[in-house]
Amino acid sequence: MKKRAALLLMLTVVSVFLAGCSEFNQPIYDTSEGFWNKFIVWPLVSLIITFKDLLGTYGLGIIAVTIIIRLVLLPLMIKQAQSSKRMQQMQPLLNELKEKYKSKDAVTQQKYREEMQRVMTEQKINPAAGCLPVLIQMPIIIGLYHAISRMNATPEIEIGNILWFELATPSITLAVVAGLMQFVVLRTGPAMDNPQMKMMMYIMPFMIMIFGTFLPAALALYWVIGNIISIIQNIFIYKPFKKKEEVAPVKVGGKRK
Repeated sequence: MKKRAALLLMLTVVSVFLAGCSEFNQPIYDTSEGFWNKFIVWPLVSLIITFKDLLGTYGLGIIAVTIIIRLVLLPLMIKQAQSSKRMQQMQPLLNELKEKYKSKDAVTQQKYREEMQRVMTEQKINPAAGCLPVLIQMPIIIGLYHAISRMNATPEIEIGNILWFELATPSITLAVVAGLMQFVVLRTGPAMDNPQMKMMMYIMPFMIMIFGTFLPAALALYWVIGNIISIIQNIFIYKPFKKKEEVAPVKVGGKRK
């Protein structure tokens, strides 16, 4: 079940990314053809331009749109956190089932899957539910990423600067800040209690730093602002600095299985 959810997530992310990959560095206009351009990239570009007109600079426009998008996605983030905590409560029971049916023969493994499915149904838990918020977020987040990049490639749009950073050119400083903040995001989120995700805690920040050194600083700005919002969300949702309490094991049928 987990493998199916992971495969679905991976295929969705790859499909969405490839949808706009071929035009990643191409100019963007309201006449640009294609579903990706008309319904995802251009609307985000228009929103950034609108806030640029209101606030004065493209840098502030990017910040405003990033904040708005993250706030709109907040209910999904909360739902994802609740699903993650519920699965954490289920983990001791699932580990016991795995130990009970540790034999690798086909009959035992079939019994293991049936028992696990029974427990999941009894507890009204759908492991794939935790992936749904990610699936919904990906087109928006990748679309915003493409919008900023393609605005930078459009001759009629001069992204300008924010503070002392030229948003059209790479900034090592912003790239390093974005990478460090990505580490904090992972450290304060679900990765802190998930051994399988801990590797991401060290790989993703370096990837962001590396990409940020040759991509426009506008994208690094997007990462920085997005990570600030993610850190704030994690503090309220996951409470990483609160003393950890022992997770109460899930009981099935009134008894611990």
